[in-house]
Amino acid sequence: MTTVLIIVHVLVAVFLVLIVLLQAGKGASMGAAFGGSSQTVFGPRGGTTLLHKLTTGAAIVFMLTSLSLAALSTKRGGSIMPEAPPAGQQQAAPPSAPAAPPASGGPTQAPASSPEAPAAK
Repeated sequence: MTTVLIIVHVLVAVFLVLIVLLQAGKGASMGAAFGGSSQTVFGPRGGTTLLHKLTTGAAIVFMLTSLSLAALSTKRGGSIMPEAPPAGQQQAAPPSAPAAPPASGGPTQAPASSPEAPAAK
């Protein structure tokens, strides 16, 4: 079912792009506003054309397939990465070993609370 919806969705998307590219732009007569007759710039549009009806129908089918695919993907509930833990759960980190104390006889650090004497020149 999902495969059929994806195929229909892709075909409708390509069809919709082609239909929109075939239509004449609405701004084609906009140049008339700057010197020529401006009756067609903001005037009434003509009747609904076949391309306009096809665009509306393809847009409706595209929206319906989009919503259907979204609904089907949430019902499935599976992850595309089954070996990864779900979001919100973190894997337990292995306990880290404490740092080894410095070897005896090596330099030791002075306590942080004791001030150091300034070096004499």
